[in-house]
Amino acid sequence: QVQLVESGGGLVQAGDSLRLSCAASGRTFSTYAMGWFRQAPGKEREFVATIGRSGVNTYYADSVKGRFTISRDNTKNTVYLQMNSLKPEDTAVYYCASGPFGVTMSRAYDYWGQGTQVTVSS
Repeated sequence: QVQLVESGGGLVQAGDSLRLSCAASGRTFSTYAMGWFRQAPGKEREFVATIGRSGVNTYYADSVKGRFTISRDNTKNTVYLQMNSLKPEDTAVYYCASGPFGVTMSRAYDYWGQGTQVTVSS
């Protein structure tokens, strides 16, 4: 089993930066890949980014490529999402999840955090 807890969300202005964290516990952190997803009101949950077990391999949704960076620290059992140049359309609840690397479908991920709200004002 894996327990995931996100933090770092908040209200920012367009163009600002924010860093989300996701602390994991349970199964050995370095044995599974991690992903970030988001869900805006009235919309389906969408893939944001994924990172492999070692942190070397990453993959991003086109909508965030070049603005967001996913990283992980296996010594701290934590995955991060650095979000720069935020836009109002980035407003959503952001979730971290454990699952296979490189997969964008949410149903492939087995454990999820509770989510953290990110609101970007124009």
